[in-house]
Amino acid sequence: MGMPGMPGNGWQVMASFRRDGSVTGQKLKPGTVRRIAGYARPYVRELVLFLILNSIAAAIVVAGPLLLKSIIDRGVLPGRSSVVIWLAAAVAGLALVEAVLSLAQRWYSARIGEGLIYDLRTQVFDHVQRMPVAFFMRAQTGSLISRLNSDVIGAQRALTTTLSSVVSNVISLVLVLAAMLWLSWQVTLIALVLLPIFILPAKWVGRRLQHISREQMQLDADMSSLMTERFNVAGAMLAKLYGRPAEESQVFSERAARVRDIGVVAAMYGRVFFTALTLVAALATAMVYGVGGVLVVDGGFELGTLVALAALLTRMYGPLTALSNVQVDVMTALVSFDRVFEVLDLKPMIDERPGATPLKGVGPRRAPAVRFERVGFRYPAAEEVSLASLESIARTDTAPSREVLRDVTFTAEPGELVALVGPSGAGKTTITHLVSRLYDVTEGAVRIGGRDVRDLTLESLRATVGVVSQDAHLFHDSIRANLLYARPGATDEEIVEALRGAHIWNLVASMPDGLDTVVGDRGYRLSGGEKQRLAIARLLLKAPSVVILDEATAHLDSESEAAVQRALKTALAGRTSLVIAHRLSTIREADQILVVQDGRIAERGRHEELLLEGGLYAELYRTQFAPQAGRREPEPENEPEPMGAE
Repeated sequence: MGMPGMPGNGWQVMASFRRDGSVTGQKLKPGTVRRIAGYARPYVRELVLFLILNSIAAAIVVAGPLLLKSIIDRGVLPGRSSVVIWLAAAVAGLALVEAVLSLAQRWYSARIGEGLIYDLRTQVFDHVQRMPVAFFMRAQTGSLISRLNSDVIGAQRALTTTLSSVVSNVISLVLVLAAMLWLSWQVTLIALVLLPIFILPAKWVGRRLQHISREQMQLDADMSSLMTERFNVAGAMLAKLYGRPAEESQVFSERAARVRDIGVVAAMYGRVFFTALTLVAALATAMVYGVGGVLVVDGGFELGTLVALAALLTRMYGPLTALSNVQVDVMTALVSFDRVFEVLDLKPMIDERPGATPLKGVGPRRAPAVRFERVGFRYPAAEEVSLASLESIARTDTAPSREVLRDVTFTAEPGELVALVGPSGAGKTTITHLVSRLYDVTEGAVRIGGRDVRDLTLESLRATVGVVSQDAHLFHDSIRANLLYARPGATDEEIVEALRGAHIWNLVASMPDGLDTVVGDRGYRLSGGEKQRLAIARLLLKAPSVVILDEATAHLDSESEAAVQRALKTALAGRTSLVIAHRLSTIREADQILVVQDGRIAERGRHEELLLEGGLYAELYRTQFAPQAGRREPEPENEPEPMGAE
């Protein structure tokens, strides 16, 4: 049971002790408090009213015991029933006012807190959306989500829970001490002498709870990580294929047991804290009644004064304890703000230049040229794109990144199909990333329609360039929703037309739910070929004038590959295309083949020309078809229909 007269303070004090005191040693960036004030500015009116309500509520803490004193001294002892009735009505009225104040406080607290959470979350989400792909390759998803949840809520406490707690506790403590000193300075001094007996054990329990809380959070995270890895589709499939169910259950059981055991320890320390709180309060009350009782008997003061002192005493220890830990509370909230600002201050490497203009005069029937002019590229260093605090393991890649592309120059003329081939890691995918501006060149320029992609608005660039990767990603939503992601305003007729163009409409139409069929997590309810054709349908619905295919048929069986090739023939018609080809048989009819080796264009030409040269392309081609009899070039009729073939 908590201390009387402390309906919320006990838990607030407990939360204060559970917070990690190490945050008081954190160094905040200059200007943090000023930035926080900027977020509070839209809520100044509500904050002022909120603090006024807190002040009134704190004053009521003192008014109750003083009314109780008057009931006894002016009504009960003199035998004046009318006074008792009027003062009892005043106590009831005070309780009613306190109830109304409590509702008003909660409304303003929720209004300010939820508004601030909304402001911070939307700003962080919008900012993270603008970060480059390199950021997401390094940052841990769970850490990002934590910034949007735990840290944002922690920051919100600075303007609601922490601020109101400090104001109300300071006012309550000042008024309670003033009232107690006015009633009896002797009893007040005795109560203050007992304070260390309460504070010191509470501090000790608090330090223990800090360590336990950290360990508890880590153990919870370990258990949650195991569940997250095993319960997503890819993890579940791996566990089914390679895992050992008994050992999996044993590992989870051990982690869950540690969470259980630390929970028991935390619960016992919490009970020790509240038991000590109640015990010290009882001892203090006993001393007040003992000393005060003697003074009443000796005529030192009246009986009502003694009762009022005992009631006020229970309202003194809570605020004192909370204020003794106010530094931890304030710093915890400020550090949460600082961690949110840390993300907001990370500048996106890929952003629109001031004065960027849209690319005009292009479309599915007016494809632009794509030109690389002496392009050099190296991947950005970790500190340029991410934060160490968002990465799950310590950074070890501190050396400068190596140059990935060197002096790459070529032109894909309007409507041409340009194929990129070469060994794994040669730089083919990097070239395509530079066209869609997932990265920016470090030397030279990439131009679309004669315009440097860095001078274009991102919206127009995304509308111009469409990409189908080898692992097409689908959201856990319906087929319709996944296609509309490319063009939200498309009609069902346009969706069906795109599905027909991708040679998958018959399959979708045969499904019980048709376009409303849910594809599952990452599209796992569909086969690889079906996912690829849906991705092509999404591309057709978007209708870009430049198409990039990143090994779109690399992992498909022959039947699926043939279906995807037919769909790609429609997708590439009339568009400027860059195709990374894993199976060289699929790009025999390409207008230009670029052989990429060690970040350079080693060879270029058409299929027959490159075979006659006998260089790297010829070697790759012979190696790929070596298992066939006599190492002969495969007959065209036995191959999937080449991309771009008429």
